[in-house]
Amino acid sequence: MFEKKGRPSSRGRAGRWSGRVATALVGAGAAMLTMTGPAAAVPLWPGGPELPSVQELVERLPGGSNSVAPAPPPFSAPSINPSNGETVGVAQPIIIRFDENVTDRAAAERAITVTSNPPVSGHFYWASDRQVRWRPFEFWPAHTQVTVNAGGTQSSYTVGDALITVADDNTKTITVTRNGEVVKTMPTSFGKPGYETPNGTYIVGEKFRDMYMDSSTYGVPVDSPEGYRTYVEYATRISNSGIFVHAAPWSEWAQGNTNVSHGCLNVSTEDGRWFFENAQKGDPVIVQNTGGGTLNGWDGLGDWNL
Repeated sequence: MFEKKGRPSSRGRAGRWSGRVATALVGAGAAMLTMTGPAAAVPLWPGGPELPSVQELVERLPGGSNSVAPAPPPFSAPSINPSNGETVGVAQPIIIRFDENVTDRAAAERAITVTSNPPVSGHFYWASDRQVRWRPFEFWPAHTQVTVNAGGTQSSYTVGDALITVADDNTKTITVTRNGEVVKTMPTSFGKPGYETPNGTYIVGEKFRDMYMDSSTYGVPVDSPEGYRTYVEYATRISNSGIFVHAAPWSEWAQGNTNVSHGCLNVSTEDGRWFFENAQKGDPVIVQNTGGGTLNGWDGLGDWNL
């Protein structure tokens, strides 16, 4: 059962020889991997067996390369705004609404993808357990293509021209640029003392060809000294708190020199119509140099003030 000490047996010599060959083969394989990279299978010597690639080795492991399945999203298919096929302005945030409360916000964010061409960086922020928003750190570049995927819902939409409006209370003028070029200037009247228009970046929302503006909707009775129920044309909403750019022919005498509104940006009928026809959902309106503080970021159209 035991071999005598002295010269090694033939079986021992053969074992050591095969071990050295095996070590040499492993070393040769590692060298070939180093020289050729992990993707290509290469022969150990001309005419010899091929050394498998790293990818092939991984795929031979139990479960293969797909052994880790992605975690399911912690929500059912949500709604996405903007909707598929829309064209929006450069300030438009992405709004995702869920049918149930989301308790694991980090997992939910991992289950949502925002891709764009050109690529744009941005961030999530939560309005509630049922609504998360995403916007770029800066305005979208004009003509960006955006795709959002979230729990089985997809929306692909387009960012249009960079139509950017600046309303300056120092000059009481609205200046509109399209892709960097001034295309329109309009005298305006901001909110009068006690009703000053807040500063900040607003976002164009819905538009009404005509409507009644009613002070009772924000707690001021129509029959009070500051109450009103007024018919207006070409009303473009820029805040959910009730601030519009709209035609106000009754205040044309004040536009460009005196603030007389209850917070809206009053313009002539001609200018109101132009803005109504040219501004689109998601276009920014930047109000500056008023005495009205700053628009609430959670207004619904005040995302850029968060």
